[in-house]
Amino acid sequence: MVGWLVKLVVAFVLLSLLLVLVFRFVPPPFTLTMLGDVFAGRSVTKTWKPLSAIDPDMVRAAIGGEDSRFCTHSGFDYQAIGAAVVRNAKGGRIRGGSTISQQTAKNVFLWQGGGYFRKGLEAWFTLLIETAWDKRRIMEVYLNVAETGIGTYGVEQGARRYFKHGAGTLSEREAAQIAAVLPLPKKRAGVSPTGFTRRYARSIQSRIGVVRREGLDSCLR
Repeated sequence: MVGWLVKLVVAFVLLSLLLVLVFRFVPPPFTLTMLGDVFAGRSVTKTWKPLSAIDPDMVRAAIGGEDSRFCTHSGFDYQAIGAAVVRNAKGGRIRGGSTISQQTAKNVFLWQGGGYFRKGLEAWFTLLIETAWDKRRIMEVYLNVAETGIGTYGVEQGARRYFKHGAGTLSEREAAQIAAVLPLPKKRAGVSPTGFTRRYARSIQSRIGVVRREGLDSCLR
């Protein structure tokens, strides 16, 4: 029994290392989240775009909305995690402290949802991609596999769905509205948002300038 368990662990480690190395150069063809859409009877739309072909304001919106210390942390933002723990202990809306690196690891290699087991795997894959990929590759993969609407994946298809043009020519407002959808893509509207999503998009739009001025996207230039 112990021998089989050791073999299983070794096989998992080797497979995960292989996948991370392959996806350093090859776009991930499909994810478990996409598979869930297929099983639910929904079509999946996605178009891979290199980071150089994505409007820089979309990158800044992602950093401003999701992970302001993306360029300086090594995969985990312990300050954000600590702040999330304090907020959640007070009750109300549950918020996480996941970085873009963690979200990329989850989106590419794992499934949606919580649980300590999945979070442990997420930490493992986060360490791997932070070691094997550079920040540009992490951001590139994130912006291409993140769900931007029901059955819609990547900012290219998100831009086409909401604004009828590609992600290479986004305005600050458009980039901010896509970024505002990312935490809850099946429940938030990327076009004509209302309520919290509208306020959140406006907040992200204001942060785009902060990211630009303070060089928070310097590792991607």
